[in-house]
Amino acid sequence: MKKKISTGTLTRTAVLGLALANQLLSAAGKSVLPIDNAQLEQMISSGFTVGAAMAAWWKNNSFTPEAIEADEFMTRLKKQVH
Repeated sequence: MKKKISTGTLTRTAVLGLALANQLLSAAGKSVLPIDNAQLEQMISSGFTVGAAMAAWWKNNSFTPEAIEADEFMTRLKKQVH
């Protein structure tokens, strides 16, 4: 049975990728937000990156079939306990 990467894992990873790209563009001096105040833009961009990074990796992000199978095994064990 082929294991699928969860939608949540893909979403968190995509948001993190966008945040990192936004941060790199901002650091390179490219205006990614239509704000004249560069300092405000940098603060917003940094906050977006930090928030996305924390959200993306707070959860267990399982990409390999073995990790996905281990997650399913852990879920079954938790159901047995409750």
